[in-house]
Amino acid sequence: MKYRDRLGMTGESRTYRRNLPHIEEPGSIYFITFTTDGESVLPDKAKDIVLDSIKFHAGKKYRLYACVVMETHVHFIIQPLKEPNGGFFSIAQIMHSIKSYSAHKINKLCNTAGNVWLHENYDRIIRDDDEFLDKVNYIQYNPIKAEIIRKPEDYRWLFLDNNGEKLE
Repeated sequence: MKYRDRLGMTGESRTYRRNLPHIEEPGSIYFITFTTDGESVLPDKAKDIVLDSIKFHAGKKYRLYACVVMETHVHFIIQPLKEPNGGFFSIAQIMHSIKSYSAHKINKLCNTAGNVWLHENYDRIIRDDDEFLDKVNYIQYNPIKAEIIRKPEDYRWLFLDNNGEKLE
């Protein structure tokens, strides 16, 4: 399936700003990165929580194409879905769902309190097939670049949904 075939949804554009500008276009696909607060390292069970949290909302709030949970950050590619009212789930809503739930569970797991995630996240609209494939490859080879594994399929906290297509 070509990138443009994944789109096809129309609606109102949104722009908002925290520290970074965030631009949302209905039907767009996004590459998103978020980071632990203070570069805290996530233990393996915490990485399980984060991956499960991201996968939980897939198909409900967004289409999930790829995701990797690293020790201090997360990268993923999503396409927000339509809400029952006809609008689209916002990146802010999606990020709140993932960060809030996972932070609560991680704090409970680690017997800690306070922020797990930085408040800000980086998001970018993916503009074409080449950029989409570049970001998928970036995600799947991130653990190799970090010298954690030798092959993407060996990394437990990697998710790729190729929907019957070759993403490489």
